[in-house]
Amino acid sequence: MTARARHSAARRLAACVVLIALTACAGSRGPRVYEQESFDGRAGFSREFVASPADTCNAARRVLLSEGYVATMVSPEQLQAHKRFQPDGETHVQIEFNLVCAPSARALPTAALFVSAVQDRYTVKKSSTSASVGVGPIGSISLPISSSSDSLVKVASETIPVGAFYERFFDGVERVLAEQKGLE
Repeated sequence: MTARARHSAARRLAACVVLIALTACAGSRGPRVYEQESFDGRAGFSREFVASPADTCNAARRVLLSEGYVATMVSPEQLQAHKRFQPDGETHVQIEFNLVCAPSARALPTAALFVSAVQDRYTVKKSSTSASVGVGPIGSISLPISSSSDSLVKVASETIPVGAFYERFFDGVERVLAEQKGLE
């Protein structure tokens, strides 16, 4: 077999190996979490309040601000806010709220408050670098010069599941709305 023929056969073999590897990877896509989504409206990420959408969003904003959240995007019927935590020296956690206040589908003066909160978790990654110094006329003398730096690397991100976290938030909104009605 000539060198050219061996080279051509090797290229075809490499192409086949790549194709097989890609096919194998395509079959293992991981869990299909989207198949769990029911979209039936009973998930618990919303609650109705007897108030206008603007008043409901204002109450939600006041609840979050009173807990130390920073409002990053505010409009009469939408809000984004976040808060950062550092449970230990190596971990950083951030919770971001996304809220939408919409008029209720009913004829009553009520608003639906839709909320989801995402928790991102970061960890400290230490990386070190080193360099050598060479002296031209004498020759190469290597002296290790090292430094290290720390950076945060995101290791997890998830929507906080329905449960007590959202119940406490919705209860806070209800309390603030009751206080606002008492002032009028």
